[in-house]
Amino acid sequence: MGPDMYDFEKFPVVSSLEENISSIENILGKTSDLLMNPFFINGVPCSLLCFEGLVSTQTITNLMLVPLTELNGSGPDSPDKLFEHIRDNMLMTIDRGMSAEYGDLIRRLMSGFAVLLIDGISTAIAFGVQGYETRSISEPSSEGNIRGSHEGFVETVRTNMSLVRRRIKSPLLRFELFPVTKTSHVDVIISYMADRVPMKLVKKIRRQLEELPLESILGSGYVEPFLNKTKRTVFSGISVTERPDVFCAKLLEGRIGLLIEGTPFAIIVPSLFIENFQTLDDYNFRPFYACLIRWIRYTAFFLAVFLPALYAAIVTFHPELFNHTLLLTLAAAEQTAPLPLAVEAFIVLVFYEIIREAGVRLPKSVGGAVSIVGGLIIGDAAVSAGIISNPLLLVCAISVTASFVVPSLDQPITMLRFAAIIAGGICGIYGISLLAAVVLVNICAAENYGAPVMSPVSPFTPAAMRDVLTRIGFPKMAEGNVSIEKLHGVDMYGQAAKEEDPNG
Repeated sequence: MGPDMYDFEKFPVVSSLEENISSIENILGKTSDLLMNPFFINGVPCSLLCFEGLVSTQTITNLMLVPLTELNGSGPDSPDKLFEHIRDNMLMTIDRGMSAEYGDLIRRLMSGFAVLLIDGISTAIAFGVQGYETRSISEPSSEGNIRGSHEGFVETVRTNMSLVRRRIKSPLLRFELFPVTKTSHVDVIISYMADRVPMKLVKKIRRQLEELPLESILGSGYVEPFLNKTKRTVFSGISVTERPDVFCAKLLEGRIGLLIEGTPFAIIVPSLFIENFQTLDDYNFRPFYACLIRWIRYTAFFLAVFLPALYAAIVTFHPELFNHTLLLTLAAAEQTAPLPLAVEAFIVLVFYEIIREAGVRLPKSVGGAVSIVGGLIIGDAAVSAGIISNPLLLVCAISVTASFVVPSLDQPITMLRFAAIIAGGICGIYGISLLAAVVLVNICAAENYGAPVMSPVSPFTPAAMRDVLTRIGFPKMAEGNVSIEKLHGVDMYGQAAKEEDPNG
């Protein structure tokens, strides 16, 4: 009895071609995109299988069909000799392998391989002739830069692997490709520098990926919760990037990178909080300008989170902090507003989130209209009707604009902004200070795979602050190793390297 569609992974390929074809049809349910091409080579029945749309017609014709056809009349006339001749004497394609089980055979078919079955042989030969349509390499949409590379990752994991290899031509760069999830068998690549990452940690992450309780991975966000050990903090201990150059920089610092089939966003494990304020252009610009831009990002983060809350708290509870002229101006503007300032700020920001979500989800042809309608309704009609004051609208607009400066922190900024408004509306500046202290303690206590998320600020390492508060020049930065221990002054993986098994 052959395997069924639910229990075929370890079922061995048999020597009967007819039984193999029947089993494959039973597993795949006679799907319409499976192409089966039976033929004879010197009287030996064979069959070539592939999925329509996953292989290149020109490649499979030139590299496989023509050489196999030429064997008629001159090649071996027995199954064993034919198999040995094709395996040992005919290269055909560089990427090829042997499949002795239906699970491996089906995975290769669905990865764009053509599989050759020979009657009387219990092993299938798989040839890599992929030719499916892919998106061309283009500029990353979420991480713009001025002087860096304009290449971004794409959805094809093997293309992404080549983008990394082109930038790090080192024998120490390792790629480990394996399928994960029981249903979809999505290809995942673990990438790392062999001299900078403990193998015990690599094995741990691989084991976590292989044991994922998911049916499929349709985006990097599916995997992040299983690799992020900072469960009770707003800020994540991992990061994502679309840029191959950023990915390579993190590998050289001793990180582990994950490339996932079907998504252009690569995962970097672990990640530090300060890296959200660093960009590739910081290292292409001169140090004094890069330092200025970095401090602008720090300021923008503070304004994005606390500005609306501080305005509402000061006007409501601490008006003495304003000078007389400014206080009178604000009082006149807020006099007609029917709601408390904290409630007004909350409503304005909720409207902004609604408008932004609508602009993201709608087609691009009508997405711009959402911004126009939202601006007219909130910016003009709401102020004219006296529902919202002009100063509050200006404060919220500055806060929202500031959040665009640090796009990687968009989610935590949004949540903390609402929390700060609630705290400031209830307890004034004291409530905001208490919230800031709680968030600071929370993030300083977080770590991921032994790496403190707030490193090198906490634990504080003065020497490592040269790339946090300032940005030193490359001559000084290149004096030592650029590994994460040197750059950030911390053993990135805690005791992981010390506990590594010397036998691998």
